[in-house]
Amino acid sequence: MSKICQITGKKAMIGNNVSHSKRRTKRTFDLNLFNKKFYYVEQDCWISLSLCAAGLRIINKKGLDAALNDAVAKGYCDWKTIKVVG
Repeated sequence: MSKICQITGKKAMIGNNVSHSKRRTKRTFDLNLFNKKFYYVEQDCWISLSLCAAGLRIINKKGLDAALNDAVAKGYCDWKTIKVVG
């Protein structure tokens, strides 16, 4: 599974570790990504999403259906990649 939030579309960033002597080595800044199950009332089923903390806040603010519709419209996920659990 890739490290991409299904709601916000955020990905891991690449940057530098900078030592005291200013020597730079590449590193990745990973997301606060986790798998979360939600009850999707419109489809009457449980779904599993891979999302970051910002994505969870968006779901709390807008609601699950509106957040999923926005994510599909923006191309961050599609209905085929959303896993139905149970």
